[in-house]
Amino acid sequence: MGREALAPYAVDHRKTRGRFYAEAESPTRTAYQRDRDRIVHTTAFRRLKHKTQVFVATEADHYRTRLTHTIEVSQIARAFARALRLDEDLTEAIALVHDFGHPPFGHAGERALDRAMADYGGFDHNAQSLRIVTALERRYAEFDGLNLAWETLEGLVKHNGPLTGPHATEPDLPKPIADFDALFALDLGSFASLEAQAAAISDDIAYNTHDLDDGLRAGLIRLDDLRELSLAGSILTEIESRYPAIEASRLANEIMRRHITRMVENVIETALANMAEVGIASADDVRGAGRTLIDFSPAMREAVDETRRFLFSRVYRAPSVMEKMQMAEDVVSRLFERLLTHPQDLPAEWGAQMDRLGPDKRARRVADYLSGMTDTYALREYGRLFDDLPALG
Repeated sequence: MGREALAPYAVDHRKTRGRFYAEAESPTRTAYQRDRDRIVHTTAFRRLKHKTQVFVATEADHYRTRLTHTIEVSQIARAFARALRLDEDLTEAIALVHDFGHPPFGHAGERALDRAMADYGGFDHNAQSLRIVTALERRYAEFDGLNLAWETLEGLVKHNGPLTGPHATEPDLPKPIADFDALFALDLGSFASLEAQAAAISDDIAYNTHDLDDGLRAGLIRLDDLRELSLAGSILTEIESRYPAIEASRLANEIMRRHITRMVENVIETALANMAEVGIASADDVRGAGRTLIDFSPAMREAVDETRRFLFSRVYRAPSVMEKMQMAEDVVSRLFERLLTHPQDLPAEWGAQMDRLGPDKRARRVADYLSGMTDTYALREYGRLFDDLPALG
């Protein structure tokens, strides 16, 4: 299928709210194409290759990393954009940037940094993604960050829903987001564009599927265990009925690809019904709809939640995974404490003038440095500073 004209409820790049720093328009690319390209060329994007998704990136070659997860999310998000006639470039840009702020060792690293930063405003990977693209990436002569379009920044911070007001998805607004919003208001109380919503649900679809696949690869679950799941189990039965002699590796792959397809098709059908029910005729209608429009049906949501509970029980909280994640938390915690109290151990560009900063800014600089580390670099720095190497590989 070729590209069709954008739907009236899609974001129109010709009506962008602009950038923090004014720039001339490109004669060959839309604002969102430029954003996508800037995101792909960042150091933060390349670092995702060596950051944990579920299994530590040094454990084996075939587990998902934060980068391969991001690529899978982007692929699914573009499928939604094409089917719903949204702006594909904006959708892809939001999908590609959504995990920039994850520290080494995934959620384990985030938990450790959030505890370490408890007295200094906390740590949130979504807020850190915003810091990276507005301040920490330093590539351009005229500004820090990437100077992304308003709509891309909005999608980044609000892809999971509003951050203020009656529909807020989190109890507290992270300080980095509040600080930036005071300079460049991102309309935090409204819902994000359909492009951002497509990226958000693609994240759910990707990890609910590939974490099952990686759990099988790690030996934490067996194919037969999937029978207790309504979605994966029904697919397993269907494939076995049609291909009774299929080998296990092909069976697993067939389950995963159909798992994604079922969810994608359900979301498209549900999103179209939701938009018709609410009467969506413009991108502004989307932001003021009072609900997420790109969503699972109630029955599919129940199946997805069932899968998530299964993953928590059998994969994320498996003793072997928990043991490594605890070790990873210890690595990040000890690195933070050491670098905060011994800033001379930081690289020169990070440690410069630390003695002139107040406690909050000193801690935030250390958190910025740590959050940018890959798993491999964090382990190498830990070995250098403590003459020790945890058994995380």
